Amino acid sequence: MPPEAGSDSASLHWRALEGLYGSAPINGLFESRLEIVGEGLSRIHFDVTPACFHAAGAAHGTIYFKMLDDAAFYAANTLVTDRFLLTTSFNLFFSRPIKGGRVIAEGRWVSGRRRVLVAESRLIDEDGEEVGRGTGTFQRSRIALSSLDGYNAGLRAMLA
Repeated sequence: MPPEAGSDSASLHWRALEGLYGSAPINGLFESRLEIVGEGLSRIHFDVTPACFHAAGAAHGTIYFKMLDDAAFYAANTLVTDRFLLTTSFNLFFSRPIKGGRVIAEGRWVSGRRRVLVAESRLIDEDGEEVGRGTGTFQRSRIALSSLDGYNAGLRAMLA
């Protein structure tokens, strides 16, 4: 469970990351919400609708990648408070089709804290079944988190 609002700098960083996620234009295309649940842990609540389907009536692979990458990315970025991370590689495993409904992507940091971080994620459907998993590597970029409007908006919301 995340600390209470304003209880420490980690909590501020986590809420700012949630603001950053919400500010990304791509997330306007999907009904989703990021929740940072602790250091190295994230959860994305995602509604898979027919707009996400391929021609055979299930979620397109791009949706799996988006959810898995985002969950792993944000789990890793909880440990980096100054820089935006970049995905340098990501491996996916699809175990079953998603026919729609609420899906939760759970991300977990695995290793690394300096230049390269490794995190994994998994997708859980409405029935509690795992439908996919992935592992990614993430590298610190030159982009300061403090230079990103969405990150700062998350901080301002916490401090208001």
